[in-house]
Amino acid sequence: MGLDDKISNKAEDLGGKAKEAAGSATGDRDLEAEGKGDQASSAIKDAGEKIKDAASTVKDKLTGH
Repeated sequence: MGLDDKISNKAEDLGGKAKEAAGSATGDRDLEAEGKGDQASSAIKDAGEKIKDAASTVKDKLTGH
C-alpha cells in the first residue's frame, strides 16, 4: 500500500468519524449515516490495498524476487 493511499484512507476514516460524531451530537441521522459510510468505504479500501500487498509478496516469493 502506498503512503498516499494510507494517508487518503486515514483522512477519509477520520472525516467519517467527525461526521458521525457531529450527526450524533446534533441529532442529524443523515450526517451520522454518511459518516459511518465514509468509515466503511475507508475500511474496504484498506482491505483492498492489503490484499494487493499480500498478492505482491506471494508473487515475489514465487518468482524469487
